[in-house]
Amino acid sequence: MHWAGRIEKELEKTLQLVTGAQQMKGRLAREAEQLQTMYPWQDGIKVKSESNPYSVKLEFVDDPNFKNKVNYSYSAVQIPTDIYKGSPVILNELNWTQALERVFIDNRREDSSLRWQVFGSSTGVTRYYPATPWRAPNKIDLYDVRRRPWYIQGASSPKDMIIIVDVSGSVSGLTLKLMKSSVMQMLDTLSDDDYVNVARFNEKADAVVPCFKTLVQATMRNKKIFRESIMNMQAKGTTDYKSGFQFAFEQLLNDTGAPRAGCNKMIMMFTDGGEDRAQDIFEKYNWPNKTIRVFTFSVGQHNYDVTPLQWIACANKGFYYEIPSIGAIRINTQEYLDVLGRPMVLAGPKAKLVQWTNVYQDALGLGLVITGTMPVFNLTADANSQTQLVLGVMGVDVAINEIKRKTPTYRLGANGYTYAIDKNGYLLLHPNLQPKDPDVVLCLSHHSSLGLVLPTYSENHIKANLSDQILQVQCKYQETPNTCPLSLLFLSPKFDLTEYCNELELSNNNTDFLLNFIALMEKVTPDSKQCDNLLLHNLILDTGIIRQLVEKVWKTKDLTTYGFLAVFAATDGGITRVFPNKAAETWEEDPEPFNASYYRRSLDNKGYIFRAPYRTLNDELLNPENDTIGILVSTAVEITVGGKTIKPAVVGVKLDLEAWVDKFKILASNQTSPTSDNRQVQQTCGPTSGCEMDCDANSEDLLCYLVDDGGFLIMSNQKDYWNKIGMFFSEVDPYLMHALYNNSFYNRKQSFDYQSVCDPVPSSNTGAAPRGVFVPTIADFVNLAWWTSAAACGHLYLAVTCIVFVLYCCCFNKNEIQMYLSLSVVDEVEAEGMDSRETSCVTIQTQFYFTNINSSYDILQDCGNCSRLIHAKRLNNTNLLFVVAEKMPCNTCEVEKLSQAETECILTNQGRATAPSL
Repeated sequence: MHWAGRIEKELEKTLQLVTGAQQMKGRLAREAEQLQTMYPWQDGIKVKSESNPYSVKLEFVDDPNFKNKVNYSYSAVQIPTDIYKGSPVILNELNWTQALERVFIDNRREDSSLRWQVFGSSTGVTRYYPATPWRAPNKIDLYDVRRRPWYIQGASSPKDMIIIVDVSGSVSGLTLKLMKSSVMQMLDTLSDDDYVNVARFNEKADAVVPCFKTLVQATMRNKKIFRESIMNMQAKGTTDYKSGFQFAFEQLLNDTGAPRAGCNKMIMMFTDGGEDRAQDIFEKYNWPNKTIRVFTFSVGQHNYDVTPLQWIACANKGFYYEIPSIGAIRINTQEYLDVLGRPMVLAGPKAKLVQWTNVYQDALGLGLVITGTMPVFNLTADANSQTQLVLGVMGVDVAINEIKRKTPTYRLGANGYTYAIDKNGYLLLHPNLQPKDPDVVLCLSHHSSLGLVLPTYSENHIKANLSDQILQVQCKYQETPNTCPLSLLFLSPKFDLTEYCNELELSNNNTDFLLNFIALMEKVTPDSKQCDNLLLHNLILDTGIIRQLVEKVWKTKDLTTYGFLAVFAATDGGITRVFPNKAAETWEEDPEPFNASYYRRSLDNKGYIFRAPYRTLNDELLNPENDTIGILVSTAVEITVGGKTIKPAVVGVKLDLEAWVDKFKILASNQTSPTSDNRQVQQTCGPTSGCEMDCDANSEDLLCYLVDDGGFLIMSNQKDYWNKIGMFFSEVDPYLMHALYNNSFYNRKQSFDYQSVCDPVPSSNTGAAPRGVFVPTIADFVNLAWWTSAAACGHLYLAVTCIVFVLYCCCFNKNEIQMYLSLSVVDEVEAEGMDSRETSCVTIQTQFYFTNINSSYDILQDCGNCSRLIHAKRLNNTNLLFVVAEKMPCNTCEVEKLSQAETECILTNQGRATAPSL
């Protein structure tokens, strides 16, 4: 796809320039290998008791880029707790890696966007830059770099592994406990690029997880299932190595079509000892090519002859290890990675590929990161087959937020986005990717695919005429932005306040920021190299258009006459303008249009989108006597230029609820009728004009509501319900909401959020709340009409048409906006591609949305002892449902109370998700 290609190039450029991949490939790994080659090994090295030359007291400064206190003049070192820091191996490692500090500093000097630069050694030493105080993820520091996802993926190739565990009668007590712990530690050395299965054997062999018939991907979920089954293993019977090895070889060699890593194949056998060598099994399945390595582990303290286990490993290109106690588990279950690293060393430059790891939580507080890794090899002159090992892994961290900031999302529009997915089906980039739990690990390998979701209206955009004057960004009265009496301007650069111009002085205060921006515009031209011309030109265009809208339209209207608290406009150039100033001071919407719910919803829907302030039962009730309640109404400006349809802005008003409820009741009544000259005259109730369906005169017995497309209350003729405006309608009138749902005015959609952290915070993504992905586009609404009679239909339709026309002319005058836009259009250009401990849990999100019902319906709601009549009608060109119902004559009606609150998903014993009753 054309767009995907552009996005792929942009991301590749971003990863190369921002992530330090070039530095790592060109310098870090090479320098590390050269430094280690030149370092003279010291066998007798010791630490003097009176002082520690490797410990320096440093001063640290806060750095928001690292979300930590750092020191840029030094690197720091972390050594696992279970490693003796005074051993010659560790001391020599500290000495030769000290020289990497200079390389780290030079790299940062060349590219200040670099984050953590890390060297993880095969000895367990971690040297990272810049220096920062080490903070253990848990109370007990069990951090070992060799267990980190980025080290595992960088130090070895993908693996197909079968683990066979001896559960014969001789394996009991402490030995069995050691064996279980060892197998679980072995699982921790695997990543999502690996495939594994675990079997137990005595006289016969079978999988510890019966439903895993073949190798499965070593995901966190699968490894958790393995651990649960391993803990339930029991020892009984006699030992037969042949049964275990036969099971393992058949699993590895049988081509079932199931996914495999397809690289290294190996068998890990854990036993307490035995005399059988199972030679006939190896002759049948593995010799002479020996394509499958066999590693043997002698677990526990015993007097068995270990010679057979050593022979099995050596005869099949593997290694033999002993685990006599719990302290030896962590070290000996990861030593096999050194063996798997040898082919990479022998491959030389061919293995020097930067690999991007899983998305994981940074141990030093940077947040979600991916790490570019490259192995570092032993290149000493006297290296032989035993010393040709991977010295460690060099890594450069990249924060996911950094990638998002560098992706030019503003060119995709508010509802366009990019995403990246790897070969394992895990996401790197997606707007809904928000894992909160540090234990949530998402995978990304160097094999990933890029995609683009782009609405048709975002495929093109207007480019400003270069002859536009830069001073259009200034207010007409220009002393300060606050002295302009017309409206208040929110200037919100996309994602980074310096994206307009590099030298823009930042400020959290909108007024100060505008002043800084104006001052910079007086010094530079639109074509300045320090500014993004596309953003700047669009800003100039939008500012000029909105300014004319203020002066020629908004300023000429008396908003209170129409019941408006404010009028506003938001553009794709980053401008939000609110009129008058008083309304802008209490403006609660996001000043960044692309982040504002009303802006994004208006672009994806036709007509006028009504939205009340979202509320739940837990929120403090509104007080209509003291609080001014506003209903936001917005619509997208859609124009066609050169045959291309674009939506460059969203305009709207904030309705005064009290004023518009009065209008609403009058419109939904028989109190007015049109004359021949279209004037409205008062009509009274009488023998020929009844008021039984009158929302104003008969408000004591008649309930009249406007409900939005998500099922949230917008207006009501019942003053007692004004403090519930913005609530889910089932909280206001559960019987009526159930009737609407039961008669197919609304559909219900349940979605499962697998990224939740319990205890979840209730939220909604429909109607008055932020819009979710399952709410369909609203289009082709039916005409507004009064259903009871032709005369009433004419009365209401004319009245509403007049008010909507006034509203349209006052602030939704698209013809005027199109005219101003057309004056500045030079050409259209295609948008370029851009854009206590909590536990992880699954939550259910319930959303309601309109069905395709377009006509009006009469509903008889029967509650057994009583019944009532309900009328419902979709309103043309809006996201509203007009509902009129008689008050319920009885107090109870047994119906399901609908809810859109987020609830935790309960897992049954069979592992299926079930939702609690709604």
